[in-house]
Amino acid sequence: MEKWWKKVVNELQPLSLESMQEAEEVLKQKLKPVGSLGKLEEIAIRLAGIYGLPFPEINQKAIVMMAADHGIYEEGFNRYPQEITRQLVELGDKGLIGVSVLARFAGARLVIVDVGIKEEVQGKGIIKRKVRPGTANIAQGPAMSREDLFQALKAGYEVTSALIREGVQVFGMGEVGLCNTATSAAVLSAFAGCSPEEVVGSGSDGTRDARLRALKVKAVEKALAVNRPNPEDPLDVLAKVGGLEIAALVGCCFAAAHARKAVVLDGFIAGVAALAATRINPLLREYLLPSHLSAEKGAGLVLDALGMEPMLLMKMRLGEGTGAALAFPLLDAALKVYQEMGSFADL
Repeated sequence: MEKWWKKVVNELQPLSLESMQEAEEVLKQKLKPVGSLGKLEEIAIRLAGIYGLPFPEINQKAIVMMAADHGIYEEGFNRYPQEITRQLVELGDKGLIGVSVLARFAGARLVIVDVGIKEEVQGKGIIKRKVRPGTANIAQGPAMSREDLFQALKAGYEVTSALIREGVQVFGMGEVGLCNTATSAAVLSAFAGCSPEEVVGSGSDGTRDARLRALKVKAVEKALAVNRPNPEDPLDVLAKVGGLEIAALVGCCFAAAHARKAVVLDGFIAGVAALAATRINPLLREYLLPSHLSAEKGAGLVLDALGMEPMLLMKMRLGEGTGAALAFPLLDAALKVYQEMGSFADL
């Protein structure tokens, strides 16, 4: 393991139990039955522990959308041209894709990062951290080398760290990349020990074409058989069957947790990245807040593996960070409850 990454992995700190206990006591005194605001109270207490303050203020928000292509596209199960990854990123830079709209609605900054798009992208606001032009075809061999993996991890870590220095206080995790649901299914299968048939879904396009899905299942099965990823070694799994954007999101998670910042997960792919991060260091889980239950087939298995419940049930499968954007106002609401709601002492 590279020296810098070992330091990153080993320096996480637990949440502040003192701040969580103080927040819980404050909430018990509010003008309501104890626990009656359910998840809002749970979120408020978790945020107190993350930030080490009983009354944290979260003003600046950002959604980091990592983008990369996948060599498994060659297996022929996706009905769209691969250049859509580049096109979506460029349209995102112009503020026109789904997460662009929802990020504006949530008052969040959208940060788009090219860590592995096959084509060259154009856009003044796109951060260029390309490790390589897409992964290799995991149905034929490893996705990337260990060196490539560490570069992707470092890209995510450094981009997030730079945003923290600029004042960003909470992060949403998003991604874009044609075929990354197949790659994520391979990673989940490796970690959770489930079959590709159990986790391979229809992807963001929602195709119900039985022939294409069968090809997708077969491609993931081949990837696992050819590469034999070791679930006891999360970096082995990521290098063999992962994606560059998935690895970069792992780096994002660690950077945010190091700085005691909350990470709001999006759907299936971001959830798989978070699962990989928690397999590297289980303590990272405490800094994660899942936004919604994606309609992608394996999404529930990801949350089960993380031991988490979603805030929202929206039947969404777009990715990009859209679910995280919708969850940001719930964080604001949770903080408002114990910052502004009256207590029994006011009676």
